[in-house]
Amino acid sequence: MFDIRTLLVLIPVLPLLAAAVTGFFGPRFLRKNSHWPCIVAVASSCVLAFLVLGKVAHAEAPLIERYYTWMQTGSLDIGLTLRADGLTALMLITITFVGSWIAIFAVGYMSHEREHEAGYARFFAAVALFVFSMTLLVLGDNYLVMFAGWEGVGLCSYLLIGFWFQKPSAAAAARKAFLVTRLGDAGMMLGILLLWAGYQYAHPQTTASGINFETAFTWASSTLPDDTDTQLFFGTVALLLLCGAVGKSAQIPLYVWLPDAMEGPTPVSALIHAATMVTAGVYLVARSMPIFHAAPPAVLLTVASIGAATALLAALIALTQHDLKRVLAYSTISQIGYMFLALGCATTDGLVLLAVTAAIFHLFTHAFFKALLFLSAGSVMHAMGNVIDMRRFSGLRTVLPTTHWTFLCGAAALAGVPLLSGFWSKDEILGAALEASHHAYGNVYMVLFISGLVTAGLTAFYTFRAYFLTFWGEVKVPPEAGHHVHESPPVMTVPLMVLAVGAVGLGIVVQPFTHWFGHLLEHHWLNSSFGGTIQPAPHGFNIPLMAGSSLFALGGVGLAWLMYVRSPALPGKLAGTMQGLYQLSLNKFHVDELYYVFFVGPATLFAGICQAIDFLVDSVVDLVGQLPGLLGKLVRPIQNGLVQFYALAMILGLTVFLSALVLRMAK
Repeated sequence: MFDIRTLLVLIPVLPLLAAAVTGFFGPRFLRKNSHWPCIVAVASSCVLAFLVLGKVAHAEAPLIERYYTWMQTGSLDIGLTLRADGLTALMLITITFVGSWIAIFAVGYMSHEREHEAGYARFFAAVALFVFSMTLLVLGDNYLVMFAGWEGVGLCSYLLIGFWFQKPSAAAAARKAFLVTRLGDAGMMLGILLLWAGYQYAHPQTTASGINFETAFTWASSTLPDDTDTQLFFGTVALLLLCGAVGKSAQIPLYVWLPDAMEGPTPVSALIHAATMVTAGVYLVARSMPIFHAAPPAVLLTVASIGAATALLAALIALTQHDLKRVLAYSTISQIGYMFLALGCATTDGLVLLAVTAAIFHLFTHAFFKALLFLSAGSVMHAMGNVIDMRRFSGLRTVLPTTHWTFLCGAAALAGVPLLSGFWSKDEILGAALEASHHAYGNVYMVLFISGLVTAGLTAFYTFRAYFLTFWGEVKVPPEAGHHVHESPPVMTVPLMVLAVGAVGLGIVVQPFTHWFGHLLEHHWLNSSFGGTIQPAPHGFNIPLMAGSSLFALGGVGLAWLMYVRSPALPGKLAGTMQGLYQLSLNKFHVDELYYVFFVGPATLFAGICQAIDFLVDSVVDLVGQLPGLLGKLVRPIQNGLVQFYALAMILGLTVFLSALVLRMAK
């Protein structure tokens, strides 16, 4: 029905049109129906994404379409070029399918905003604009088009996190997210510019641009093992690109913005901070794997170390948080860390497919079960009068039965309960880390593997801690919930049930037995990017690893049941005996405070000094500019326009002159 050229351009354009229609006509004409353009556009893009997947699956090479020349000067030739390969197709389906159900859920969750029709339209316009930016990001065939989408999702996250801008906490969270991610984006932009300049220096006669994927990856894949200068160049580019990935995906040291971003509406948390935007950094590193692979091995070790450290730190913080959404926020940071750990294991040609498949597979399953958990938390908030502190409610499994079962499905998948989606994707990551321990930096990768196992146990514990605190025990609801607490309407529960099916069964369908996921990435993306040198990933199950990870997961679930169902007084006793460690976790290891002391405070002081100097300089400049005016005021009285006054002044002047002359002659 549609050729690939039409399909690729319609996927981002439909949400863009929906954003324009909703933004311009929503407050005046659509009003309470302002959600329809967004839902129809995102759902249509989802259908088109499946059509793209079908075309990619039958293609022999990536499908690339150039629409027009964006900028052309000298050797720089940048076109608006879109690309479809295995990675693109999987990302498009993740974004649009999960995004469609989140948009539908938001109709019920944001129903109270319908009374403020301008705000209701503004929300869905921003959601549609976000989907446009995210699809453009993954469709771009060069780093500049990708960066345009990259900055677009940054803008939309600012608008959506700060949607309730009247709340000081929401405005501060939006500002924090925007500024922190800009730090990473500055590094990414430098990396893109360095890649372009380096290619022009190495190939002065070429008309190709080094920021086009095909050109850059062909150059990187042809790097010889003994070419240390080129390796160092690609290492520098990779580290700068990693800065952008770390900022957008909330990894150490730029992870501090994501927990505060929970001030935005819960559908925003599900869309941006679970299924799409925070995975953009994972996508960037995966897409740029030829560059990372051409760099010195220490660069990929850095990627893996950042991922493992972030996963463990975020899991430790999540253990003691009382805000249900913040528990899920730290869980997101931790799970994205798992993906970085996997990507950092691609140290040899034989590990590239295994590591990248594990990372993207976990990205795919995580989008379903984490979006499900966030939306279930939103359903709880909807019933509890926007209260999300787990200390203020309990026993909700009888009050919110559908929400309870869907949350349980998401929690079990996140915890890595055997045979569910999260179990398969986490095991592939741990398997990649274990395999990497047999190569360069093997001892370090073994430590990272053990850290991943420990994090798996912590994840199961804090996830089911949140589940038991929310849904078990005697029924308790806060006064804000009112007297008639009831389940959310179908417009909210149906998306929960759809995502629950994906969280439970999707993982086993697409990878462990069929290996469909890995085959799609290998044939239609990685082999093209690496010039056909990628080795197939070994198939089979590591039974000891599966048994070990299952033991950690079930052990974490069992410990949570023991502490919060069987012996609910036990957590308080343990917190009392380990007060120092408990306070460290509860206060997020004081990282925000340390950042304020060492970075924000000095920067604020420096800005104050600069402001004072600026005021002083401005004052001097203003004074110099005002001197002619002051002098003019002194002589202005003698220019009064009266002829008799001028005559008198002339006589007086002549008198003074003659008097002085007479006195001089008398001497």
